[in-house]
Parts: sequence; C-alpha cells; structure tokens
Amino acid sequence: MANATNVLASGIEITGSIKFSNDMIIDGKIDGEITSDKGKVTIGENAQIKGDIKAGEVKLYGNVEGRIQSDRCELKSSSKINGDIKTKMFSVEEGASLKGSTEIGG
Repeated sequence: MANATNVLASGIEITGSIKFSNDMIIDGKIDGEITSDKGKVTIGENAQIKGDIKAGEVKLYGNVEGRIQSDRCELKSSSKINGDIKTKMFSVEEGASLKGSTEIGG
C-alpha cells in the first residue's frame, strides 16, 4: 500500500488541517488547510474547500476559496476558485472560473 489513494467522499465535512503523503481525492467539505509535500490532490465536483492548498499537483473540479501553491495545477471546466495560484505548470479548461492572480513558472 505504498501508493495508496486517500478518499474523502461527498457528505464528509472536516474543520481543521489535512496533511497527506501520496494521493488524495476530496469530494466533501473542508474548512482548513490541505498540505502535502509532493502528493497529488484532486478536488472533486462536489467539494467545497475554504482554505489554502499546498501540494505537488492539484487537479480542481470543485470549489476552492483560498490560495493554491503547487508544482502543477489544472483547473477543469467545472472548477471555481476565489484566490491566488502559484504554480510551475498551469492549465485551464474552458468554463473554469478564477477570481485571483496567477504566478506561473520558476
């Protein structure tokens, strides 16, 4: 189970920080910081995140109110973010919503 994926399903609500190592899928409601040094986090379509996200890779389908810091960030067509993004690689699908600034590269 070295590369296990952690899942927080729709209907789960957490207030507080989350720290993980490998991969995580979040489809619930989080009020707090999400942190991983090199891990990959997928924010599902049903997810409501209020807090900053720091991870190696962030794939966003749901809603985030906070900053994202990552090596790679993907905003999918259903995503909505109200906050700044700092990333090395960035992609945005048509239909994604971003209210904030982006810092890409280096």
